[in-house]
Amino acid sequence: MIHTNRSIPVAQIKLVLWDLDGTLVNSELDLAHAINAMLRQFHRQELPVETIGTYIGDGAPMLVRRALGDPNDEGFVKEALEYFLLYYREHKLDNTYVYDGIIPALHAIGINGRKQAVLTNKPVRPSRDIVAGLGLSEFFAQVYGGNSFDTKKPDPLGAKALMHEFGCTPEETVMVGDSQIDSLTAHNAGMWSVGVTYGFAPEGFKHAPPDVLVDTPAELAQVLGG
Repeated sequence: MIHTNRSIPVAQIKLVLWDLDGTLVNSELDLAHAINAMLRQFHRQELPVETIGTYIGDGAPMLVRRALGDPNDEGFVKEALEYFLLYYREHKLDNTYVYDGIIPALHAIGINGRKQAVLTNKPVRPSRDIVAGLGLSEFFAQVYGGNSFDTKKPDPLGAKALMHEFGCTPEETVMVGDSQIDSLTAHNAGMWSVGVTYGFAPEGFKHAPPDVLVDTPAELAQVLGG
């Protein structure tokens, strides 16, 4: 079902920014496997996939920190992060897949020369590898990650950089994502926002509602297509 808090003027939208994990692709299992491999390496108890899923969204350093229980030893956190990233780099496409309906939605939303880009808090290298490996590269003019800029979402720096890159104003730009991080990013950058409930953290939208909330990729196409 489509829930509208504020109507988006679709005809004036020239740029659509997409979150990656939980929005375009379901990467939860591969991220969980990499986290649990890291926990095993450091003789920590493994965590349920569902628990790890609640830690996703703020970038790899925060994901690792949360999985470790927020330790004070920064050297240990850094070592654990390096192990996680090394493991994940090799296993990022073991189980990750594009959500059903996303490719038709991308076709529908990207008509009439409208630009689309990925803005994720995941590190940029695996992000670009996932986009390429799952056949999504043709849809995106740019892919930026959590280490592409000095700050991560919900700071608006990355969104503003993409708007500048493509010559678009906030009124001509919309952010699509599965968590309040994305709706807050849109708010902080003055953009429009669409939230998806099929991702990892839809409960956060209660605290930071997007302009439009949808349950399926087909509804994304309905809201933003054309």
